[in-house]
Amino acid sequence: MILPSKVEEKVQQIVVKPQVIEAPSAEVVVKTASKPLSKSRISSGININSLMNSDDSSKGEEIIVVKNESSQEHHFTETDVQSEWNLLLLQLRTKDPVIYSAIKSFKLQKIDEKTIQIQYPSGSAKVEFDKISSEFFNHFKTKVNNHSIVFDFKHEPQNLRQEVLTTKKKFEKLVEINPLLKDLDDLMKFDLT
Repeated sequence: MILPSKVEEKVQQIVVKPQVIEAPSAEVVVKTASKPLSKSRISSGININSLMNSDDSSKGEEIIVVKNESSQEHHFTETDVQSEWNLLLLQLRTKDPVIYSAIKSFKLQKIDEKTIQIQYPSGSAKVEFDKISSEFFNHFKTKVNNHSIVFDFKHEPQNLRQEVLTTKKKFEKLVEINPLLKDLDDLMKFDLT
């Protein structure tokens, strides 16, 4: 690579000429637009200042009236309770099998027009149910159009346990119904383990 030994510099001279600025005339010309420069605003019908200055006591009374109208007490049956519970279990079977396994042994029973009793086998199952309980309660209250329903929880560990039936236990129950099966078992020597 070859480097030039001498770099030539060019110097230019710049000449600055003073400009003469004339004094502005006394006449001022104002230009006006034929169309508005901004888009016209559409009123929403809400005035923020009037909302801030209004009395809050009259608004509170109106809200209470609306809540009383929506809390009608319509009749519902035990069949309504069971069908909605079974629908929830069917949905949970595919959506969340862990919660489904925990709450499938729950029993729901209508006590009166405002009370549904939920019997659960264990505290851990109730914890799993609490994850989805508000969703189920709101759905059921809306479905039957009765928002004054109270859900009462009752711990029933012995009544709700599901007994595991082995083949031997099944066979013993069948022997109670038909004693000749016992003779058949003695003759054939069934493997019931």
